[in-house]
Amino acid sequence: MQQAIAVARSNPAAPFGTVLVDRRTNSVVTKGLNRATENPIVHGELDAIIRYAAYADPRWQDLLLYTTAEPCCMYQAAIMWAGIPAVVFGTSIATLMELGWDQFDLRAIDVAKSAAFAECQIVGGILAEQGDQLFKQAQAIE
Repeated sequence: MQQAIAVARSNPAAPFGTVLVDRRTNSVVTKGLNRATENPIVHGELDAIIRYAAYADPRWQDLLLYTTAEPCCMYQAAIMWAGIPAVVFGTSIATLMELGWDQFDLRAIDVAKSAAFAECQIVGGILAEQGDQLFKQAQAIE
């Protein structure tokens, strides 16, 4: 999660940072950052998924996705379609909404539960205080 937070710091206005970790080797295989100013649908999770898809032999089932904020319904669905079996996030959707961020009020766990074709373990609140601070600071930038 520390590495996802470090990635997020490179976009202080939208600190949605992601790292994909190969669980077999415990190594980061790619990183993603919110790039919505370039393309409105490329947030951290999708950026990392797109980068990893370029690998010659992607092994989605071996990945763990760390992200600074709980994936919204669109990105949790993308994670499920990619076959990534586990997500760890920091700041919750509820907290983002409390801070004034526009969000779909739909938890990642609820999206995961609705996917009969795949399973995804979701763990939230990891280093949330650090992530929350990034999102508070970003709101102050606006």
